[in-house]
Amino acid sequence: MEFSMEYIFRIILSAILGALIGFERQFKHKSAGLRTNILVCIGSCLIMILSNLLYEQVEGKTNADPARLAAQVVSGIGFLGAGAIIKEGVNVIGLTTAACIWVVSGVGLAVGAGYYLIAIFASLLVYIILEILSQMDSWFVPTDNIMIKIKMINNRDKIEEVYNRLLNLGLKSKNFSVSVVSEELVELDILMFNPKRLKLAEISTYFISMKGVVKSIEIH
Repeated sequence: MEFSMEYIFRIILSAILGALIGFERQFKHKSAGLRTNILVCIGSCLIMILSNLLYEQVEGKTNADPARLAAQVVSGIGFLGAGAIIKEGVNVIGLTTAACIWVVSGVGLAVGAGYYLIAIFASLLVYIILEILSQMDSWFVPTDNIMIKIKMINNRDKIEEVYNRLLNLGLKSKNFSVSVVSEELVELDILMFNPKRLKLAEISTYFISMKGVVKSIEIH
């Protein structure tokens, strides 16, 4: 039991350290946030433990290096992880899924090597992270990124009015740019945070009363 508890402690410590880095990334609105970093850190720890344990089993018996197998699995699983990542507007989704795939590969290696307690513990820890922390996302980062593209008449006062309307909705501006489409039209590209989690349709309909000013609006 003492042998297993040592490695369980390492997995717990890796989760804590991954959370430390992940919180900082999520606080700054980066795509790879809290859960993603925790999962990657747990997976790395688990596979490193396996490499050490497998080496101890064959040390002095053969020149073969069993850790090479784990290394190939870790590299190969990256192709599956990449397929789970999708860029949607200014947001990147699927990073947590990709990290899950990677961690699960480590769990599979642990079970295959006969280290059942370590594999079970890591699996339960990952499950708790996904279930509990997904409910706590709004506590850490109460905002979502949205990109708003507005085509409107080329009038400085009206541009300012449109921008102020977005702020009045409770949106917080992060980046704002204006490009000239024609002599009469300009396009506003505005990256904003959405702390109230307003629906995109709700934001769009807010500008119906400005039909003569706003020609079109796209929100991602």
